[in-house]
Amino acid sequence: MSNKPAIHRQLNIKSGVSKRLLKEHILYAKEAEEQQRTFDKLIANKAEEWDLKSAKRILEESHRMIKDSDNRLGKAVQDLRELVLRVKSQPEFAEDIELLHAEEALEEASVHLDSKVSA
Repeated sequence: MSNKPAIHRQLNIKSGVSKRLLKEHILYAKEAEEQQRTFDKLIANKAEEWDLKSAKRILEESHRMIKDSDNRLGKAVQDLRELVLRVKSQPEFAEDIELLHAEEALEEASVHLDSKVSA
């Protein structure tokens, strides 16, 4: 694994995937909160049964998307972590900027995942 351009490309791809999935996960969580407020408002306003079922179905789909994005984010972080550890063991990448960016992306995603576990 000494082909530096290929390794840089993999670091960029995997860190980009982690960043994108983290952003996606956060957006799904916000959407679920918004859908929960809408559902609660419909209950408080004694909305029709069809409206309640529809809102509940949308809320359940939001929760499924959160779980799905969480699984994909966890896998992407694991892949990035493994790549970073392999690359760190190579001396020619000691001060590599691409490696530093990948470590930053890994740290950001890991902090988010760790905060979810502790919550």
